[in-house]
Amino acid sequence: MTANLIGGEWVAARGGRLVERRNPADVRRVVASAPDSAAEDAHDAVTAVAEGYREWARQSPERRAEVLAAAAAVLERDPEKLATELVTEEGKTFAEALGEVRRTPANLRYYASESLRLTGRTYPAASGLVYTARQPVGVVAAITPWNFPLNIPSRKLGPALAAGNGVVFKPSEVTPVLACRLVEALLEAGLPPGAIALVHGGARVGEALTRDDRVAAVTFTGSTAAGRAIHATVGPHRRCQLEMGGKNPVVVLEDADVDRAADLIVRGAFGLSGQACTGTSRVLAHDDVHDTLLERVVARAEALRLGGGLEDGVHMGPLATREQHAKTAEYVDAALADGARLHTGGGPPEDPRLAHGYFFRPTVFSAVSRTSRLAREEVFGPVLAFLRVSSFEDAIEVANGTDYGLSAAIVTRDLGRALAFAEEVGSGLVKVNQPTTGMAMNAPFGGLGASSTQTFKEQAGEVMSHFYTVEKTVYVSNG
Repeated sequence: MTANLIGGEWVAARGGRLVERRNPADVRRVVASAPDSAAEDAHDAVTAVAEGYREWARQSPERRAEVLAAAAAVLERDPEKLATELVTEEGKTFAEALGEVRRTPANLRYYASESLRLTGRTYPAASGLVYTARQPVGVVAAITPWNFPLNIPSRKLGPALAAGNGVVFKPSEVTPVLACRLVEALLEAGLPPGAIALVHGGARVGEALTRDDRVAAVTFTGSTAAGRAIHATVGPHRRCQLEMGGKNPVVVLEDADVDRAADLIVRGAFGLSGQACTGTSRVLAHDDVHDTLLERVVARAEALRLGGGLEDGVHMGPLATREQHAKTAEYVDAALADGARLHTGGGPPEDPRLAHGYFFRPTVFSAVSRTSRLAREEVFGPVLAFLRVSSFEDAIEVANGTDYGLSAAIVTRDLGRALAFAEEVGSGLVKVNQPTTGMAMNAPFGGLGASSTQTFKEQAGEVMSHFYTVEKTVYVSNG
């Protein structure tokens, strides 16, 4: 059983309610129970951090770096155990889970180094000295999703703590165990208990955190609908960083290496069971290569083996929740009603060994209408839409034909058109001859349009640090 961490104590929710988490590969197995917290629990958490984080803020940058680096070392002690817990709780394959487990300590070490780079500037002045200084923004609420239950929280808690802030961490109710493991590592590493609180629960907790004026900044990764509600609640007087959905295209031009394109499309569309915000959702294939590319993508999709993530040879695990499974099926039905052609997948596998999990076969549609839901809305499941384009200009128009703008890729041998694509496509991330997924930890991450608030980038770079600090301009004259 997991618990909330408030005021340095592991406690139950005030009302004593619990929520079970079952293995998405076999829902007969309970893997965790977590507090079903309410607004009162969120209020207690904010109170504890607001009163306790200043001890951490007064620590030297070197000490904050030491703690984050030590937490990284704790997470590295038994990566296979952590990866196994991640598989049974979230559903991804062991290889995918192990990759996330190994990426998380690297994130923390990167942010440890950032604590030493929170510098200001000096400015020429007619007399005296003018300089800027950066200070912690205060209490940060970090609200995170279930698809990367270690990696994404580390990208929020890491920089927030590196800057000397206190953090109230609300993970997804789908992945309570991994959230506890991250917080346990930070505490073992020497983080003062007053600098962090962990509150499990659903929308009631998130809403209470975003409404609390003692929370100076809210950082959120999740759906666009939830992000918009958070943005409206936080208002203009507090900081808000949102990373939301995507409808990410891969443009394949007539000069592309078709086999290479098929490989990166399948990796981007069906890795993590299609549950990545940067996952490939649309293929915009030039008429000259459309049919060949479609055939090869379908063949690769049908070769993927579904199963529990701890089984050998499994390429794709289940969807994480019953709701996500139902949503994916709904989009398949809508695509068929719109006249799209189904080539493979379209529902659960027939294997009776998988009947108790949220499995959904890799699904590929062609003849998808440009105005259909499948062409414009985020599915967040293993469903891929093929659309024909007649030219580079046509591909740009279709790529930009959604409200989202997170990640976009192009496959071509023409460097000039690749650079033109980077300039003209409306996405915050652009990949050339690479899948839409996979980002460098030391590069800024963020989208355009409905994918982000576009005010502060996440993951890395100077702008990331600015979100977690306030800047003061100081004028000094000799008395």
